[in-house]
Amino acid sequence: MALRSARALLVMGLAVPGLPVSGLPVSGLPLPGLAATQDPEPPPAEFLGKLPEGGTVPMRLVFRKGLMLEARRLPKKFLLRKTEAPWIYFEDLSADGKKWALRAAFPDDVWSRDEVKHFVRHAELESVWLMASHFTGHGQNYDRLEALNPKNPEKLVAGDLWRIPRELLSKDLGGQGLAPDRSQPEDGLDDEARVKAYRALLSFDQDKEGKFAAYRLRKGEALWSSVVMRYTDRVDGKEVNRAAELIAKRSGIADVRSIQPGTTIRIPVDLLSDPFQLEGSQALKEEQEIREEVRRTPKLEAGPKLGGVRIVLDAGHGGRDKGAMANGLWESDFVYDIAMRTKRILEQDTEASVSSTILYPRLGFKTREDIKRPSDVAQILTTPPFPIDGESPTAVSVNLRWVLANDQFAEFVKKKGDPRKTIFLSFHADSLHPTARGTMIYVPGAASVPSTYGLAGSRAVRVKEMKASGRVSFSAREKVQGEARSRVFSELLLRELQKAKLPVHGNRAIRNVIHRDGKNFVPAAIRHNTAATKVLIEVANLTNEADVENLMDPAFREGYAEAVVRAVRAYYKKS
Repeated sequence: MALRSARALLVMGLAVPGLPVSGLPVSGLPLPGLAATQDPEPPPAEFLGKLPEGGTVPMRLVFRKGLMLEARRLPKKFLLRKTEAPWIYFEDLSADGKKWALRAAFPDDVWSRDEVKHFVRHAELESVWLMASHFTGHGQNYDRLEALNPKNPEKLVAGDLWRIPRELLSKDLGGQGLAPDRSQPEDGLDDEARVKAYRALLSFDQDKEGKFAAYRLRKGEALWSSVVMRYTDRVDGKEVNRAAELIAKRSGIADVRSIQPGTTIRIPVDLLSDPFQLEGSQALKEEQEIREEVRRTPKLEAGPKLGGVRIVLDAGHGGRDKGAMANGLWESDFVYDIAMRTKRILEQDTEASVSSTILYPRLGFKTREDIKRPSDVAQILTTPPFPIDGESPTAVSVNLRWVLANDQFAEFVKKKGDPRKTIFLSFHADSLHPTARGTMIYVPGAASVPSTYGLAGSRAVRVKEMKASGRVSFSAREKVQGEARSRVFSELLLRELQKAKLPVHGNRAIRNVIHRDGKNFVPAAIRHNTAATKVLIEVANLTNEADVENLMDPAFREGYAEAVVRAVRAYYKKS
């Protein structure tokens, strides 16, 4: 949608707190070419909503924030989750609660089988963005609403009729819940080309606080996903929010939920990830060296049956360690099922040598259609097996995975196997910022892999494999090759997932480092792994509801395993 005037930008915008929003003006910030003056914010509209069973609930319609309700007066069935907060926002309501709240707040609206006819009641507080947020579930559907109501002005007028068709209504309201189109020109590019394109969108400057990279936000983008997660390597929810607040403050942005397209975002240089560092920096030099190594890396031939390939599969967590948890789901059982489906397909359809680092004894290596509760018994398949029973620190079972894998790879090479045809796949599901969706793959960043490492003390448990494989060493060349090969495989896996229409992280789906709690690190399972190719696959984000629905679906898990196997075949096939 072409914005018809600068003034129109000022009236687009109410945002539901917690929903990533862009395309909105910032309170107190001037629009390009306009004086930095704005009308004062109108006071909230306050009214009582009549409950179906009798009684009333105080409600407010708040400028830029939308509907708010007094929580203690609401029936439990109207709440999405238990809360102690005195007032809650619209998105904190259950589906039944949302249906009731909209009817109570806008009693003139007409709900029919095919559409909702919404009559503007509070012109100074409502907006097309607010309408889209409440009725469709996504504020960024505002352009679809405008296209369906072409005669209506963007600046709302009391009494105006806006038609919202059923297919555009959110799923909570009985519609299809169509997501807004947030596609960008970079979406079809491979990882290297995409990073180059993203870097080209930056310019570098300096202010009194130091050096920064400047980025102009585009339509459909949000500070969380399109700046923080793209340019800083932060994906953890708290880390993303913390970085967003810091960047917003540096950029003079008062409200991170309301940023208009074209706003200049200042990203402090020390927050930038390696591909976006200043020219001449060591970090950028190392990134460029890896990219050159990727281009030099020859493909290996193993034939369609993967003869002579050694594959170790690893499903994260297990037993007493359920892993990430959100939206009623837990990580361990679901990634174990994907790993076991991958194992089954490889063993049925290829000649590769395949093993798993972990076993659920009550289940064996079988797959499941329905996963109803966490499995509390699991073991790492060392000699003897090591139970994940919560008695030892989590780091012990994490380290035993690479110890076991390294021992198996060493045995493979000892029997004249090609060390270049060893691959380690670790399956996980993360709990990230809720705007992140789809698969993200971690590769062992060469700069973060130690030259030597050995387990000692409480982490060096007594298993047969520890003696020969509890210590590793890597040359500088091996580190670079390990990251390069892993990147090549990751690119192929992303391609197969996209062909199968399985979601992939929207900005940079391949990462070589995790940033958490102020530290940068590579997951231990791949950091100390001697496989020629090793990746940690974050299948989904458990804080994203669409990802959760996918993980619960056995058809998704089967399709995912099939895509992984196709990627392995492609990796060992000369083009």
